[in-house]
Amino acid sequence: MMDGPYFVLTVLGVLGTGLVAGAFCAFSTFVMRGLAALPPAQGVAAMQAVNKAAVRAPFMLVFLGSALLCAAIAVVALVAGPDAGAAWPLAGSALYLLGGFGVTVIANVPRNDALAGLAPGTAEADAYWTGYVRGWTRWNHVRTVASAGAAVAYALALT
Repeated sequence: MMDGPYFVLTVLGVLGTGLVAGAFCAFSTFVMRGLAALPPAQGVAAMQAVNKAAVRAPFMLVFLGSALLCAAIAVVALVAGPDAGAAWPLAGSALYLLGGFGVTVIANVPRNDALAGLAPGTAEADAYWTGYVRGWTRWNHVRTVASAGAAVAYALALT
């Protein structure tokens, strides 16, 4: 059983990655379906507004803070070594850093940036929207599962 600062970091890792998984899960299970049901011009405008709102302190603190926590947990786990039960903390860190944070950077943000450059109601925006929803949501499913998996791995590390 871990203790001290490592324990606190891991508990915070469970909390942070679990919160991010919940936010991603909401998008995967109902937000994107709701936006996709709107006429394209409204869906584009709504998603553009959501994307602007997402890059504010409340979400970014949890999202980026969790990435920093995961990196710190991985470093501590590597320094502590395999005898200290490093497998679960390393798995949790890898899942979030690659599947939660990494997928966001390489798959979702570029789609968001492309969408931000389109004017709602134009033929170009309407044509982009259907593929955007499908691709963005697919990658969001990956982020959801990876972030939830990270929370589970950290919880298992605490046992």
